[in-house]
Amino acid sequence: MVCAINIIIILAILVAVKLALISIFFYSDIRAAQKRDPAAKSFLEIILLYQGLHALIYYRIANALYRVHLFFLARALSQLARLVTGIEIHPGARIGKRFFVDHGMGVVIGETTIIGDDVLLYQGATLGGTGIVKGKRHPTIGNNVVIGAGAKVLGNITIGDNSYIGANAVVVKDVPANSTVVGVPGRITKQDGKKMDVSLDHARILDPIMQTIEELQDRVKDLEKK
Repeated sequence: MVCAINIIIILAILVAVKLALISIFFYSDIRAAQKRDPAAKSFLEIILLYQGLHALIYYRIANALYRVHLFFLARALSQLARLVTGIEIHPGARIGKRFFVDHGMGVVIGETTIIGDDVLLYQGATLGGTGIVKGKRHPTIGNNVVIGAGAKVLGNITIGDNSYIGANAVVVKDVPANSTVVGVPGRITKQDGKKMDVSLDHARILDPIMQTIEELQDRVKDLEKK
């Protein structure tokens, strides 16, 4: 009985130490999740229950192994993370500060992907390659970028700072800073060079081409009435 109690106490201490270490080393990432997800109620909830944070923790460890050329161990850990969280991040990818994956199921981030600071990904987003070429074959994502649910950003392209990729958009060309991309293939609309609010609803970004078509339809209707 005493032995069992001692084991429970030791396990509780180890869990407390683990939570403390995560809180310290991933503080900025936890704060990013708390800021960007209105459903987040507390630090503890994010640490214990957010698969996006868990995937990031696995990635940081796997990336450290990858950088010292322990490729098999790094890849094995990334596959374990995929099994546990539903998020696949190749250990060779480079990810900046305050990275947050909301919900996360189905997210894929390729080996040569480079991600800046304050980037937000929604579920089902893919940062993938095209073809079987060697070298840099995945996208470079700037700072303060939002990539909507189901969006596909493919190939060695660059997404500029402060840009938004709308839900289910397919992007295969470079995107300048401060832009919004919608549709298949992705179409770009500049945002007057202004930094956009990170709280923008990624599922309801306006399509500039559809807006133009609707305006033309309205003009045709007006002409028909005359």
